[in-house]
Amino acid sequence: MYIYLYLNIFTILFPLLLSFDKKVAFYRNWPALLPAILVNAVLFIVWDVQFTKNGIWGFNEEYLTGIYLFNLPLEEVLFFITVPYACVFIYDVLNAYITRDLLQPYVKTIALGLMVVLPAIAVFNMAKWYTSITFMLLAILHLVHLRYFGTRYLGRFYLAYLVHLLPFLIVNGVLTYLPVVWYNDNYNLGLRLVSIPIEDTMYSMLMLLLTISMYEGLRDKLSLKQYQPSAV
Repeated sequence: MYIYLYLNIFTILFPLLLSFDKKVAFYRNWPALLPAILVNAVLFIVWDVQFTKNGIWGFNEEYLTGIYLFNLPLEEVLFFITVPYACVFIYDVLNAYITRDLLQPYVKTIALGLMVVLPAIAVFNMAKWYTSITFMLLAILHLVHLRYFGTRYLGRFYLAYLVHLLPFLIVNGVLTYLPVVWYNDNYNLGLRLVSIPIEDTMYSMLMLLLTISMYEGLRDKLSLKQYQPSAV
């Protein structure tokens, strides 16, 4: 049963088909999106290879095609393409249909809370690599994002993150309940949302914030380049 492959297809199918919606016209942003996804995928695949090698998590061959790239299941590699694509699509759809930045008044509080709480948890759980590395990197990425963009995009990012939690719970719920992906609890807090390690919620935020930060940065550069006068 190729369940992990089917989940990847399910994840990207509707966002891909709806990318040509006239109001959102998501396909027009592919020049900024595809490099952002590629960089994100490379970084997370390197991380994934190391964690799999060290037994921090692994995969149940019963639910895989048996094709491997970089010593990872093909489906796991595809995950770092399909999920960011679908989530940035959610981000852009919300931006198109909800004109008001609903969470902007709370951005500084949310960001500050994450940058204080996550490193504290990481420091007290250094031996739990999934927890400590994920939480610390997410706090650092917030600092980097704020340095380059301020709070310009964070309100809309947090809204997209909250909306993405519904499909996240469905897809990750299937992956961890069967399980298609298993976790060694010696390296995490052992706290679960049913079958999903609590760290997965922050891992997902890290992956999405990295992708959207690069995506918005590239969109800014492409827009600037488009309006620059040609040299005579």
